[in-house]
Amino acid sequence: MPETSLPDEASGPDSRTLKRVGIGAAIAALLIVAAGTASRLGAMNDLRDTAGQAAVPTVAVVRPQTGAGVGALVLPGNVQAYNSAPIYARTNGYVRRWLADIGDNVRAGQPLAILDAPEVDQQLAQAQADYQTALANQKLAGSTATRWNTLLAQDAVSRQEADEKAGDLAARSALSNAALANVKRLRALQGFTRLAAPFDGVVTSRAAQIGALVVAGNAASQPLFTVSDVHRMRIYVRVPQAYSAGVKTGMNAALTLPEYPGRSFAATLTRSAGAVDAQSGSVLVELQADNPDRALKPGAFAQVRFDVGAGNGNGLTLPSSAILYGGEGPTVAVVGRDSRVTVRPVTIGRDEGATVVISGGVRPGDRVIDTPPDAIRSGDKVKVQAPAATGGGKGAAHAG
Repeated sequence: MPETSLPDEASGPDSRTLKRVGIGAAIAALLIVAAGTASRLGAMNDLRDTAGQAAVPTVAVVRPQTGAGVGALVLPGNVQAYNSAPIYARTNGYVRRWLADIGDNVRAGQPLAILDAPEVDQQLAQAQADYQTALANQKLAGSTATRWNTLLAQDAVSRQEADEKAGDLAARSALSNAALANVKRLRALQGFTRLAAPFDGVVTSRAAQIGALVVAGNAASQPLFTVSDVHRMRIYVRVPQAYSAGVKTGMNAALTLPEYPGRSFAATLTRSAGAVDAQSGSVLVELQADNPDRALKPGAFAQVRFDVGAGNGNGLTLPSSAILYGGEGPTVAVVGRDSRVTVRPVTIGRDEGATVVISGGVRPGDRVIDTPPDAIRSGDKVKVQAPAATGGGKGAAHAG
């Protein structure tokens, strides 16, 4: 019989080796999957932490400040001359010449311009002639009445005729007085052709031009001259109602004008309207200041500084950007020790533009968020921004 050959066991891997290779591959696959899963879970955790940190906003905070200037109330004022008179013409005519110009110093009664009024001159001449006629008729009626009274004593005329002559004398006398009054009126009207300064002062405007027609009684016409007494000035200021009680007659104030940087002018409050204007909610007060060098000019704008003291609230100042305005009024967002926000209502004592004076609602040590988001609410968690490492300026006002 042919000899049968047995398979050679060395010709291929045995089953045990195959099992080991399979198990090793499975373990490697599991390790790869586990590593990928762990990496993905770590990335998700990192993303969750990053999102959580991003959900906590970073804010800059400021602390309410108490300064020496908190007790000072600075308000705009309008400077006016102590006396100011616009000069209009009281008669129609033409400007013959003008004798004063802007900036000229004038004395009371000094002529400013001369007008030509030929119509008034002719009316005056006619009135004087009418007066002479009336005066002659009065004299004739007087002599006639005297004669008839003499004849009445001799019973040569009747009482009725004598009374008629006396009545005619009275009527002629009345006509003569009326004619004289008309003459005086026209003389006064003729005198208005000479425009004069009503008081000592300076000419601050001139509209008179030689040959220009002047029409009296025209409400739309501008004054020919304006004379202002500037030896002392009046300053009118509107004080908010909240501070009206601290502004009293006799108190001193300081004026500053933009054209004189670094210089202040002393003024005294002389009177107050004593009433709150319904539209502006303020009280009108008047101050007066001496003006020996005429540095103060009529119509000028001035900043008036009153020292009203620190009696109005606690006198703390905050940037205007720290105030939230909503339906409940002005509020601020204060950061507590636990980095949680508390929204507090505040009372604004005075708005100074870049800053506001807070009269209630905050304390000096509070950390107030500067420029808070509109959506911020009490209980929100925030992260306080570290203060800038600068020597001053805005960074000095921020507190971490």
